[in-house]
Amino acid sequence: MQAIKYLTYGQIDKTKWDACINNATNGLVYGYSIYLDSMAKNWDALVLNDYEAVMPLTWNKKYSIRYLYQPPFTACLGIFGNMLTAEMINDFLKAIPPKFKYWDIYLNPGNFFSLADFTLYERMNYVLPLNAPYESLQDNYRDNIKRNIKKAEKLNLVINKNIAVAEVILLVREQARDFAAFAAKDFEHFKILYQLLYKKEKATTYGVYTKEGQLMAAAVFFFSHNRAYYIMVGNHPNGKTLGASHTLIDAFIKDHSGQNLLLDFEGSDIHSLAHFYSSFGAREEKYSAIKLNRLPAPFKWFKK
Repeated sequence: MQAIKYLTYGQIDKTKWDACINNATNGLVYGYSIYLDSMAKNWDALVLNDYEAVMPLTWNKKYSIRYLYQPPFTACLGIFGNMLTAEMINDFLKAIPPKFKYWDIYLNPGNFFSLADFTLYERMNYVLPLNAPYESLQDNYRDNIKRNIKKAEKLNLVINKNIAVAEVILLVREQARDFAAFAAKDFEHFKILYQLLYKKEKATTYGVYTKEGQLMAAAVFFFSHNRAYYIMVGNHPNGKTLGASHTLIDAFIKDHSGQNLLLDFEGSDIHSLAHFYSSFGAREEKYSAIKLNRLPAPFKWFKK
């Protein structure tokens, strides 16, 4: 193996970069330069040979200390390429410049190995193959999912597609106050990213409304690498009792059944969400993450 090169942002050939992500067996939408440009505060890269494999280094700086972090609405990154091995993953991590003193990043399922020099920890995703007839997929729903969908039908909930992304964001921001610290600019950047991907026919939105026109559940889906990413989700507090989110996911499954597509639920390590996603017949997909603290003693308890 030739040396893995560290490139600063200005040195990256984005055409070659995106070609690598596009052709990687473990390629994901988050790895494209358009995604990283939109969601990461800064990003540099590690590149093997002539972009045979790549690793984005998404970083920020605090108190003059550079650290690696996971950008918002970016489930996982890590090393992308073909015929990846534990040795290669280990070599990439060893090639991360020492100036990055603190790491807290999520790698992708193609990086799920036991490594010689690093300790990774396990995270959980849920995915649902849609390459079967809708009736077969629906048969795999748990009974509570079916009951909630019937409830929504009786209440005459309305499903609309390609609703304004601003509507989804508004609902998500109301919900996000309770469980995540997303900044307003994160949503603005996401909105721009959505518009860029929508123009490429790589993004869509779904919304579930009451018959009076109130939005109860909404979601953004991105598409790449035969995956549909359930990327941003918003639920009105009253929507849970109406079966709104159940109906939204069911509508997407129905629209895309029989296709060579994997519905990627983007998690979750949260037990209630894991149970919800698995109730649609989704299966586990493990991926790894790493935390590394090489901060000097005065900053050892540094928190970003």
